[in-house]
Amino acid sequence: MPRGSSPKRERQYEHIKDSAKQRGESDKRAKEIAARTVNKERARSGESRTASRTSIQDMSSSRRGGQRSGPSGPKGPTKDQLYEEAKKKNIEGRSQMNKEQLKNALGK
Repeated sequence: MPRGSSPKRERQYEHIKDSAKQRGESDKRAKEIAARTVNKERARSGESRTASRTSIQDMSSSRRGGQRSGPSGPKGPTKDQLYEEAKKKNIEGRSQMNKEQLKNALGK
């Protein structure tokens, strides 16, 4: 957990980590899931200094409830996630691209 985290976020992290372990995730993966989830919640509530567009505008992780994982439903990263990656790689014309075009530009 990041320094200065609230007790609530510490409890949330532990709860998510324990839940992931019970689902059969490795210790390392459980910690990663918990950290990402708590960091996203911190960003959404304005507790972190920086926040990605995806963290703020995307559906909250608690509401989403694993919709992007598992055998059915959408696969892979969202268009916003692909856009953010394209932005980091400074790919020109990214704002005009759809999800498939972003995937191709990123080589995915």
